[in-house]
Amino acid sequence: MKLFEIGSLTMDNPVVSAPMAGISDKAFRVLAREMGCGLVWTEMISDQALVFGNRKTEQLLNIEGEYPVCVQLFGSKPETLTRAARMAVERGADLIDINMGCPTPKIVKNCGGAALMKDPESAARIVAAVVGAVGVPVTVKIRKGWDEDYPDAVEFARLAEASGASAVTVHGRFRGEFFSGQADWSIIRKVKETVNIPVIGNGDVWTGADARRMLDETGCDGVMIGRAARGNPWIYRDAVHFLRTGEQLPPPTPEERVEMALRHFDLLLEFKGEHTAVLEMRKHAAWYTRGMRGGARLRERLHAADSPGAMREIIRSVVLKQSGPD
Repeated sequence: MKLFEIGSLTMDNPVVSAPMAGISDKAFRVLAREMGCGLVWTEMISDQALVFGNRKTEQLLNIEGEYPVCVQLFGSKPETLTRAARMAVERGADLIDINMGCPTPKIVKNCGGAALMKDPESAARIVAAVVGAVGVPVTVKIRKGWDEDYPDAVEFARLAEASGASAVTVHGRFRGEFFSGQADWSIIRKVKETVNIPVIGNGDVWTGADARRMLDETGCDGVMIGRAARGNPWIYRDAVHFLRTGEQLPPPTPEERVEMALRHFDLLLEFKGEHTAVLEMRKHAAWYTRGMRGGARLRERLHAADSPGAMREIIRSVVLKQSGPD
């Protein structure tokens, strides 16, 4: 398995974590990196909120000590995005990614995210402006297209490259599909055949074997894994191992899943404090225990957890359920 390069940045492997709102925070990124992920992404960060000093948004930019890390920004105005990009680089960002693929209505209605795929010329100006403002590689994350009536990812990627982008990530779905159906990997292949910059494939990579198949079928340079990592940071380890050896590792045991959940919780406590950590761990614990015996009842109890001690007790209790009466 060869090294993965984006501009001047070199990673040990081509496995990349996805920017997921409310999920890929610092705690998540620590675990992803420990599991061998070659490059981690922050959650998407609003350029305007960052520029105007929103406290919660600034907390999303807690990337101290992380390397390599990509900060993803979203917005629609070159001047604001360039200011936000400079701020991110000052904080230590190794890459800047511009979100041009988020399908969320509140982002799209403000002409950000996937809405930019309806206006390739404006998108190209944004890329050029950010590239000219920072000294680190700038990448763009897009979808297959807005819909069939607008230019697809191939034309969009060509413009991004011409505007100075160092890489492009392609999610194989139209905006209106959100995450439904099956991702179209053929569009990733078409983009790779068109541009000379690295292409990262995204969509429906659930196993190490999927990562290998995406690389083989599309020729892409990197594989981005998102939803499969919810409650399952081992997916990054599995993907790296499969790419190196062709061997599928055994899944984590219930005990390992519980221990990882507790470690995730400890990191949330460290980075966000008790109140926020308890609230956010409810969803993470539900993902970690998905499919486990007693998991459904445990998820009901999670909503009542109001302290670190209660959260830990509930998470640990699921292990006993695996051998005890249902």
